[in-house]
Amino acid sequence: MTGVNDMNDMAGAITVDAVREAHKMLSGVSRATVLEGSRHLSGLVGAPVHLKCENLQRTGSFKIRGAYVRIAGLSAEERAAGVVAASAGNHAQGVALAASLLGVRSTVFMPSGAPLPKVAATREYGAEVRLQGHVVDETLAAAQEYARETGAVFIHPFDHRDIIAGQGTVGLEILEQCPEVRTIVVGVGGGGLVAGIAVAVKALRPDVKVIGVQAAGAACYPPSLAAGHPVAIEGLSTMADGIKVGRPGDVPFGIVQRLVDEIRTVSEDQLSSALLLCLERAKLVVEPAGASPVAALLADPKSFEGPVVAVLSGGNVDPLLMQRILRFGMAAGGRYLSLRLRLTDRPGALEGLLGVLTVVDANVVDIGHVRTDPRLGLTEVEVELHLETKGPAHCDEVREALHEAGYVMAE
Repeated sequence: MTGVNDMNDMAGAITVDAVREAHKMLSGVSRATVLEGSRHLSGLVGAPVHLKCENLQRTGSFKIRGAYVRIAGLSAEERAAGVVAASAGNHAQGVALAASLLGVRSTVFMPSGAPLPKVAATREYGAEVRLQGHVVDETLAAAQEYARETGAVFIHPFDHRDIIAGQGTVGLEILEQCPEVRTIVVGVGGGGLVAGIAVAVKALRPDVKVIGVQAAGAACYPPSLAAGHPVAIEGLSTMADGIKVGRPGDVPFGIVQRLVDEIRTVSEDQLSSALLLCLERAKLVVEPAGASPVAALLADPKSFEGPVVAVLSGGNVDPLLMQRILRFGMAAGGRYLSLRLRLTDRPGALEGLLGVLTVVDANVVDIGHVRTDPRLGLTEVEVELHLETKGPAHCDEVREALHEAGYVMAE
């Protein structure tokens, strides 16, 4: 069995002692977030499943941990120059609050399309916010240019040992709160959180598995691990903006490569279903990135050795995005059904259609008529229906009833 010192050597300059120091530094700053048991997930996995609620952390995510440790480690001269960061949300808020607590001036660059609640929160935590660029890469370049011009210290969201040590305090808390844990599941973007947790956990409990989860549309770690070095990927596409990163960080990559047992990917359907489950069953507001560990548990529950701790890394989700995701999640779970049908444009045609839906107990949420589409015949009208349903079997029942009544669904 690998011992503590061996694991410390494997992690390079970041040791469990560095994580312990970070934990002391964060006393009175970050919260020791609760573990909530999930009866539903425990039933699926066949072993206890606990949710580590970093969505209830200060600023709504784990990011305050690493940001505070990084800024607290600056020299007096560096603090006087101020700090700068680039982020669409969680890192921005973490840096803003950490800098305010330490009396350091902060400037945060955010994309011009960043959700207004996140921009407002970052300002309220004390940062000067500059909206620049349409995507995070452009915003990142602007922040780095600002650092070069002003001498402000650039605070990277994941590619620094102090950031990783701070995030690793989540792992120490898990071992304290759930000593019997066998598997820890963590969402992965650039890799700072999973790397920090792996450093702490593998040093103290090398028997515990650490499994990372990425969105399939933004999975930079699988090709990087296959290549043996960080690889940049393009065409990122996922609702989980908190883990939407095109290239692993150099520092976390080396740790992930050595200490993390497995990286899995999840689909957008699985992410939305996981977010809906957190809201309905656990009564927890979680952003898509934070729900990624739950998505992995739902995707293949029997493949996890329990007890399992799933880290809900954040809860900062824009209300408009939440509305869309919930509808998407309901559709993925068979709770929401959208259909298009063509009817003969005559009095009573719509009444007949609604009568079929009444018989099968499908609730109409919204209905629309199209009469002017050139694809329609002279006497045709297209009807778009949005229905509340009770699951996949009920969706099939609705479709079958419409088919038997002679309705043809449009492609």
